[in-house]
Amino acid sequence: MRTSLFVTLVAAVAAALFALAVASGSDYLLFAGYTVLQFVVLATAWNILGGYTGYVNFGSAAFFAVGAYTSVFFHKAYPLPIPVLVMIAAVVAGLLGLGMGYLTLRLRGAFFSIATLALAVVLQTVVVNWHFLGGSRGAYIIRPALAPIPGLTYIQYLVLVMLVLAAGALIAARTIERSKLGTGLAAIRDDEVAAESVGVPTLRLKLIATTLSGALMGMAGAPFPYYIGYIEPHSAFGLPYAVNAIAMPMIGGTTHWAGPLIGAVLLGSLQQIATVTISSAVNLLIVGLLLVGFVIVAPNGIVGLWQSLFGRDGQGWRRFSRSTRSASGSADSSRSTRSA
Repeated sequence: MRTSLFVTLVAAVAAALFALAVASGSDYLLFAGYTVLQFVVLATAWNILGGYTGYVNFGSAAFFAVGAYTSVFFHKAYPLPIPVLVMIAAVVAGLLGLGMGYLTLRLRGAFFSIATLALAVVLQTVVVNWHFLGGSRGAYIIRPALAPIPGLTYIQYLVLVMLVLAAGALIAARTIERSKLGTGLAAIRDDEVAAESVGVPTLRLKLIATTLSGALMGMAGAPFPYYIGYIEPHSAFGLPYAVNAIAMPMIGGTTHWAGPLIGAVLLGSLQQIATVTISSAVNLLIVGLLLVGFVIVAPNGIVGLWQSLFGRDGQGWRRFSRSTRSASGSADSSRSTRSA
């Protein structure tokens, strides 16, 4: 599918989903939709570094919180429109990703992951002691009464912003996956030493991946204070953001742009159902059980399982069918021999 056709298709689906959400008139549906879309952006952003490149980032919550607190800073200093705040958050979080890359990307494996976790702890400590941002008590954000788009409430407007961000993240991920950049990142993931030996600029590509991943996570966090109305360090840097950002791509599949989307919709929807039927306290339990199950049954995620059965062109399913018929034929001939 050509990129232009894919962009048109994504835009059409996004417009249809937004129209249905607004027409439903349900505030909870808007809240649940915002949450799922937020996780789509976070999971897709994580996958650019963790899935395409193979560097597992445990500090996703740090970039999300940086985006959120960037909005808090400008809300108190000089209020700006949400789209402008999203762009500023992308720059700030992207620069943070670039800096983190320079400091940590010479580390590999568990050492890199621990370094990203340490980054989140350091930034949370900074925010807790930064009284202008509310410190440990948090900060209240009073959103405008009117949305910039006539006919929409401000909540609907924020959902629209997050829908645009989710669509943009998916388009960016698919474009990267099919580009030379994606090929280079895949080479790093498969064998970084071999990639370096054939001239792949591994450090430059990894820095691009950390910058893009951080920028997208920051963009996901920018509208959050306006949507929730209150933000404090414990929730902004919370474990659910870090865990979900990792689990959703792994459950959906890390080597394809659709994997984070599938994982985010599946896990996000299950968590919202659990919140209204049982308790939000079981959300991480659901994530943990599903993650363990998929690691055992389908280590390549839902997309990987699909491709192993059907293949990209249907050959996988035909091979599976032939092997099944062959096994069935062998069993029949064996029974015939015994009966004779």
